[in-house]
Amino acid sequence: MPNYLITATEKLYYEGADGTQHSGDENYGSYQFISANQVVNDFVATYCTDGKILEGTKKGDVNYHAMRAMQELSYDTFNSTKAIEVEIPPSLIIPLPQDYVNYVKITWVDEGGIQRLLYPARKTSNPKSMLQDANYHFTYSGAPNAGASLEASESYTWTYYKNPTNATTNQQVEDYADGFFDMTLGGRYGLDPQYAQSNGSFYIDQRKGLLHFSSSNVGKYITIQYISDGVGYDGQIFCPKFAQEAIIKWITVGCLEAKAGIPEQMIARFKKEKYAETRKAKIRLSNVKIEELRQIMRGAGKIIK
Repeated sequence: MPNYLITATEKLYYEGADGTQHSGDENYGSYQFISANQVVNDFVATYCTDGKILEGTKKGDVNYHAMRAMQELSYDTFNSTKAIEVEIPPSLIIPLPQDYVNYVKITWVDEGGIQRLLYPARKTSNPKSMLQDANYHFTYSGAPNAGASLEASESYTWTYYKNPTNATTNQQVEDYADGFFDMTLGGRYGLDPQYAQSNGSFYIDQRKGLLHFSSSNVGKYITIQYISDGVGYDGQIFCPKFAQEAIIKWITVGCLEAKAGIPEQMIARFKKEKYAETRKAKIRLSNVKIEELRQIMRGAGKIIK
C-alpha cells in the first residue's frame, strides 16, 4: 500500500474537530508546508546512516544547521512577513512584536481601509537622560544600589518629539509692500522628500524594544509589517515545500564544513548546489503570475502629461 501524505478526510479538513467551518480549529493550507522535524529526520536517515556521505553526524548537529537554514532563508526567501494591527495609545508608545527581527513597513489605516505609509524619523532618538544637580554634575543613587547613575523617566528629546505644539515649523513673518512677494510668502524650496508627507513618523528605541510615534498618530490604527526568522516559538516549526531542497543543501554544507577530513572540492560542489537551490526556491516562492504581471505592465504605455 502506498504511504499517502494526506490522511485526513475532506470533511475533517474543512470543518475541523468540532464539525464547524471557520471556527478556528482548522488547519487550512497546511499541505504547502513541511515540518522542520520531518526534514531533520529525513535528512538523518538519508545522509547520516552507515555508508552515507555524512556517516556518524549527530542529530543535534543536523538540528542546529536546520535552524540556521530556517533563519537565513526566512529573511529574503520565505514568505515570512507577518503583520499586526494595534491602536496607538495616548502614550504614543507600543512594544515591538515578540518574534520581531526587522520591520518591512509601518502604516496607518484611513477610513477607506487604505494603508498610509509612515516614514522613520531618522534625525531623532530616545537617549538615556541623565539626571544632573545644580552644577550639572551627574547624580547617583544611594543604598542598596549605591553609586548607580540616576536616569530621568523620559528624555527631553522624546518629550519634545511627542508634543503636538512642537510639530509645526516656526515661521518668520515679514511685511512685503509688493504683492508679488505676498504670493510666495511661506513657500518652501528644496524640501527633503522624506519629510514631504503628512502621515506622521515613527522611530524605534532598540535599547528598550519600543516603537515611538509622532503626536499626529494618536488614536489611529497602525499596521506593523515585520520579518520573523521563523524559529521564535517552541511549537512545531514549518517551512515551505518549495524550499525543502534548499534547506537540505544548507544543512549538508554546514555539516560538511564542520566535519574533519572533508575535501575542499566536495564542500565547493555542495556550496554551488546550495546557492542554486536557494535561487530556485526564491523564484518559486516569489509567486509571480504572468497574467497579473501582464495586467500591471499595461500601464507602462500610458502617456504622462
